[in-house]
Amino acid sequence: MHSYRTHKCNELRKSHVGQQARLSGWIHRIRDHGGVLFIDLRDTYGVTQCVVDQDSPLLEAAGKWRNESVITVTGKVKARTPETVNAKMPTGEIELYIDEATLQSPAAVIPFQIAEDDGAGEDVRLRHRYLDLRREKMQRNIRLRNAVIFGLRKRMWETGFQEFQTPNLTASSPEGARDYLVPSRLHPGKFYALPQSPQQFKQLLMVAGFDRYFQVAPCFRDEDGRADRLAEHYQLDVEMSFVTEQEVHDTMTPVIKGLFEEFADWTGTKHKVEWLPKLTYKDAMLKYGSDKPDLRNPLVITDVTEVFARADVTFNAFKGYIAKGGCVRAIRVPQVASQPRSFFDKLNSWAQGEGAPGLGYIAFETEEGKGPIAKFVAPEAQKRLRDLTGISNGDVVFFVCNTEAEANKLAGAARDRICDDAGLREKGVYKFCWVVDFPMYEFDERAQKIEFSHNPFSMPQGGLETLEKTDPLQILAHQYDCVCNGFEISSGAIRNHRPDIMEKAFALAGYPKDVLERKFSGMLNAFRFGAPPHGGCAFGIDRLVMILAHEPNLREVNAFVMNGQYEDPMMNAPSEPTAEQLKDLHIRLDLPKQKKTEAA
Repeated sequence: MHSYRTHKCNELRKSHVGQQARLSGWIHRIRDHGGVLFIDLRDTYGVTQCVVDQDSPLLEAAGKWRNESVITVTGKVKARTPETVNAKMPTGEIELYIDEATLQSPAAVIPFQIAEDDGAGEDVRLRHRYLDLRREKMQRNIRLRNAVIFGLRKRMWETGFQEFQTPNLTASSPEGARDYLVPSRLHPGKFYALPQSPQQFKQLLMVAGFDRYFQVAPCFRDEDGRADRLAEHYQLDVEMSFVTEQEVHDTMTPVIKGLFEEFADWTGTKHKVEWLPKLTYKDAMLKYGSDKPDLRNPLVITDVTEVFARADVTFNAFKGYIAKGGCVRAIRVPQVASQPRSFFDKLNSWAQGEGAPGLGYIAFETEEGKGPIAKFVAPEAQKRLRDLTGISNGDVVFFVCNTEAEANKLAGAARDRICDDAGLREKGVYKFCWVVDFPMYEFDERAQKIEFSHNPFSMPQGGLETLEKTDPLQILAHQYDCVCNGFEISSGAIRNHRPDIMEKAFALAGYPKDVLERKFSGMLNAFRFGAPPHGGCAFGIDRLVMILAHEPNLREVNAFVMNGQYEDPMMNAPSEPTAEQLKDLHIRLDLPKQKKTEAA
């Protein structure tokens, strides 16, 4: 007999009754029923109920075992009596009566429960992550992550891609976030950067002629923490040569759609998978107030600036914004006009909490609208409002007014809030779409300069001529995102493969030719030796798993993670370097002075 187990803890069935079996695992629960001990023994595969009978010589020792101790037990498989069968357990028709037992590793008193959720906070969970990972939910999430990565790899291999590994010590590049820098001991005063993505390397692989590349790539971004962002994340990184934007979409859509169809019922609730027609960035911002809209939400935003600019509309609060170039957005909500006043007051308070004066509305219980601002909107203007938004009797239309950027932001947030308050969000479906035609540049208000709005290595639509003749803020790029249920799950672009176009594109963002040559000389030099037109994208693996697992936080689908302040309480990272380490790296610390306490 094997030293530790003849079976895993999910394997014994009624067909094994009468056989000797050996199991090893963790004590999930231990219960004393009148001198008979029932031990739920758990491994990563399942749970088996084991019994120490009242006349067993093991009874006294076993009674002192704590939950989460590791034991090996040997005994006879017996059938449970009909009234004790547990239909919820695969092993629920049998139990193992223990003849021999070995305490392999006793457990100290555990800081939180493993067998059930006792509400332990994130800090204590992360400090003892190895315990947290024993929980059934976490085991299920990590198994899903493993299966998703396998499924992605399999689909990419079947689609003709080759898998590569690219360096994790590289040069810094402007990709939208701060780099993590690594000092070089051998080159004093110089630093490597951990890659924000394998962007340059995958493009160089296209120049090398490999045609179709993919990688499950670790990426590092020194950004502020939040629920759907980690300092270190993994992405399915993809690049293809001689492709159009549409071909990238046509290649990757079945990969991701097939993946979600495979795991749509992982959590026990079957979900449909729908891929909707692509959206332009402009339409997404106008209709949904977001470039990553949740299309399960049926509400659509409409521009109604023309209505409030009319002479027969006297709502001056809106007219003042319109006169300064602002706009008015409307959100039609079907059949909520009969909601109690508290429904509208709650939304008004929410809007005030978002920094707005409130959330104006007109309720159309009948042909004539009613509400806080209805009296300022003449009947003919109300008719025009109906035409623009498709209002029917019983509907309510809410309004947001501000500059275009601020109006889009608040209207998008209001659209989601109203949807949830009215219970309109569709359930049981994953809704995907590609968002295309992103602006190449944006104006950075803080720096008072034009900057890249997305990926700096993207090809501008119209090429060099557009860069030379068009207002930079009006230039569109061959850039695209894939979104699902309100999450951006992928970004990508057709790349700028020509040095002359790249020089002009970076110059408009304030990067002169010498800076470009210094920072990206490897890629620029490669392009001068013949670069194929190419493009690709990257799908966030952590985010895909988070959506499939129905988890609100990326930290729930990764084995080892840091907290929201990017600290690892288990490994005590980040930690202070020793004086010897700093000396080796030729680094002297210049730390900010700590603020004096009130007592001081």
